[in-house]
Amino acid sequence: MKLPTLDIGSLKIKYPIVLGAMGVGVTRSGLAAAVTNAGGLGVMSGVNLGFDELDFMDNTLEANLRALRNEIRKAKEMTKGGAIGINFMVAMNMYAEHVREAVKEGIDFIVSGAGIPSELPALVKGSSTKIAPIISSSKGARLIAKLWDRNHNIAPDAVVLEGVKAGGHLGFSKDDIINENYDIFKTISEIKFILKPYEEKYQKKIPLIVAGGIYSGEDIANVLKAGGDGVQMATRFVATEECDAHERYKQAYIDAVKDDVKIIISPVGLPGRAVQNPFLKKVNAHNPPKIKKCVNCLKTCDIKTTPFCISQALVNAVSGNIDEGLIFSGENVYKVKEMSTVPEIFKDLLTELEKL
Repeated sequence: MKLPTLDIGSLKIKYPIVLGAMGVGVTRSGLAAAVTNAGGLGVMSGVNLGFDELDFMDNTLEANLRALRNEIRKAKEMTKGGAIGINFMVAMNMYAEHVREAVKEGIDFIVSGAGIPSELPALVKGSSTKIAPIISSSKGARLIAKLWDRNHNIAPDAVVLEGVKAGGHLGFSKDDIINENYDIFKTISEIKFILKPYEEKYQKKIPLIVAGGIYSGEDIANVLKAGGDGVQMATRFVATEECDAHERYKQAYIDAVKDDVKIIISPVGLPGRAVQNPFLKKVNAHNPPKIKKCVNCLKTCDIKTTPFCISQALVNAVSGNIDEGLIFSGENVYKVKEMSTVPEIFKDLLTELEKL
């Protein structure tokens, strides 16, 4: 099977493979640039990028925006001007400030979920930045398409559909995830039908990028055969030399077995999928680590009632303090068996597809 290109407006991506953003700090310029250089579309996580800046705790916004600028510039330099994307959660505080800063730096693609990105079109207006909402259902696709059409007179440049097998924050109830009463291929068909009139109205194709459990060449082929235009992959790229996380974080992926993957409820207010470790055991025993200091990163978080500080937990993990950190992952993390490189993974995927 020959892979088609992924065209997001003027962005021409050689292979229809998009890097799923993982934060805090797991997908920064290193991994994003490597995916773009391999022929895909590298996407960074835009949440708390300044976590290792010296003034992060006392000057959080400025530290984050400084790191955001630096990471975009580094990624652009490493790709010699290649396409780079970034993911901003709607639930993050100072969302608009982060989006505007990324646009100023010439970011090519913004993907946004963990809430309804109702103001995103206005924030990128007048720029060449392409925008894509993250949705989990045909209902979500219909809502955002109508909202952007009515309020901004535009349609999405792409749509990212995240199914129940994805990592991080998921747009489902915990019961939906556990029972898996979800047919992603049926949802692909429904969303393509919903987007068609907007494609006709705005005279452009709106590619549907499918995520959640995409690990192999066969998974990619199944998505494309079902009508998807591309895939988003994250878990597969963590245990690579280019990944920006600490080596202990990568090793946690390699060591994980199927039963280690657990569903938690995040302070964001959404369920998430993560690897079992001492931190998760403490959270489940209602004995999480004490919150050192709140950096006010989430709109939905109240320090008086939150079960744990997700920022602190994610920073611990990406920095190598695995036992006190939250390790988000997709359902297929147990399939990761060894360290690799981004070019090797692309080669494996393309070889698998050629055989199908």
